[in-house]
Amino acid sequence: MSDQAMIVDSYGRERVRRILVTNDDGIDSDGLIRLAKAAVKYGEVWVVAPESQRSAMSHAMTLRKSIDITPYPAFPVEGVQAYACSGTPADCVRVGGLHVMKLKPDVLLSGINYGYNAATDLQYSGTAGAAFEGAFQGYHAIAFSESADPCHETADAYLDQMLAESLDVRLSYGQIVNINFPHGKLADCKGILRDRTVSHGMFYKDDYKENGEQADDKSSVVVEGTWTAEGEEGTDLKAIIDGYVSVGIVNNIG
Repeated sequence: MSDQAMIVDSYGRERVRRILVTNDDGIDSDGLIRLAKAAVKYGEVWVVAPESQRSAMSHAMTLRKSIDITPYPAFPVEGVQAYACSGTPADCVRVGGLHVMKLKPDVLLSGINYGYNAATDLQYSGTAGAAFEGAFQGYHAIAFSESADPCHETADAYLDQMLAESLDVRLSYGQIVNINFPHGKLADCKGILRDRTVSHGMFYKDDYKENGEQADDKSSVVVEGTWTAEGEEGTDLKAIIDGYVSVGIVNNIG
């Protein structure tokens, strides 16, 4: 185990950092696999992730039915203990830290999400919801997101640096580190902008359109969004639009 994987606990004893990794895109997501692979350098890694897609779940939790946790030996990162969970991303954090792991995690990593989690979209994000649950449980929580573009050059180039830096950020109760990697190839990335605030804007302005005719005066609609992204200076949205890696601290309620 490398020196970077070791921490000193509150009793002054050196031990291995315990890391819980989750996401909202599902346990087979390439973003989750890439994040877990990067995390191995920094400690003992456990993965508890949704069994399938759970985007836009925010901080939802399962209360009135059972949650299934299934060992996932097919997870392709050596040394990682992985489990698929039938619940939400926040369920994964709770089940992972309070039941699956033998000892409480020190760090919660959420992502890498396909699709930005910044500006007002943060309130809907299952990626951010999982990170906020980690912060609520007392874990050092970090959320990672990138464009839905299949090109991952920028995220892969900056991931290790951002992970190392974020592990050293001092967070207050309920806070998370939120990182977004910009769209496009690495050559198009202009660098890193830190201390970004959360924009009041949005990437898409949503509307609902009819989804075919329905009987008995019923209505069926489907959401569709119009790209409207215009970020204020100093915000996460502006940084992403301008081609920078955006890093900021986000506060949960309370």
